[in-house]
Amino acid sequence: MSREIIAILRGVQADEVLSIGKMLIDSGITTIEVPMNSPDAVNSIGLLAREFGAQADIGAGTVLTAQTVFDVASVGGKLIVSPDTNAEVIEATKAAGLASYPGVLTPTECFTALRHGADGLKFFPGSLVGPDGLRALSTVLPEGTKTYAVGGAGPDSFAEWLEAGVTGFGIGSSLYKVGFSAKDVSCCADEIVAAYDSAVRDQ
Repeated sequence: MSREIIAILRGVQADEVLSIGKMLIDSGITTIEVPMNSPDAVNSIGLLAREFGAQADIGAGTVLTAQTVFDVASVGGKLIVSPDTNAEVIEATKAAGLASYPGVLTPTECFTALRHGADGLKFFPGSLVGPDGLRALSTVLPEGTKTYAVGGAGPDSFAEWLEAGVTGFGIGSSLYKVGFSAKDVSCCADEIVAAYDSAVRDQ
């Protein structure tokens, strides 16, 4: 089963990223981002891509420059997630053949991102948009636009967001915090996957 869950490993160390990545994949989460404000992020992305690139989509989060896009592409990353709508980053991402998920909050940002080639929209912080806001925005977005709630979306609200039409979720601290062991991540991932699967079944 393919799940629209993006695991956000903010702060992960390169020497632990493979064991954590394996636990996520074993739990059924097969999209993983390492934010660029993590230690040695490009190296961690490269390690994940080499080890799990055939099983999972690996990429970078908190991407702010086109140069970072090229760095991530050079180590095998497949997706670029940003906190903002930066046309240069989106265009560089598509030129490199990667998937682009820029951060948006307003209708203007949504349409700007889509015009420059974004593959999906990251609503961040999701808590400011909420399911009602997404529902309203979806009435004007092109049909089939992929939307992801990040920040303020979790197991307790999966069903409400899905009912509002969201495509999926980016999950950070509920899955991984600095200091979590691979076993900790596994337990969190199992709970999140169970909640997600239950919410999807109920739609």
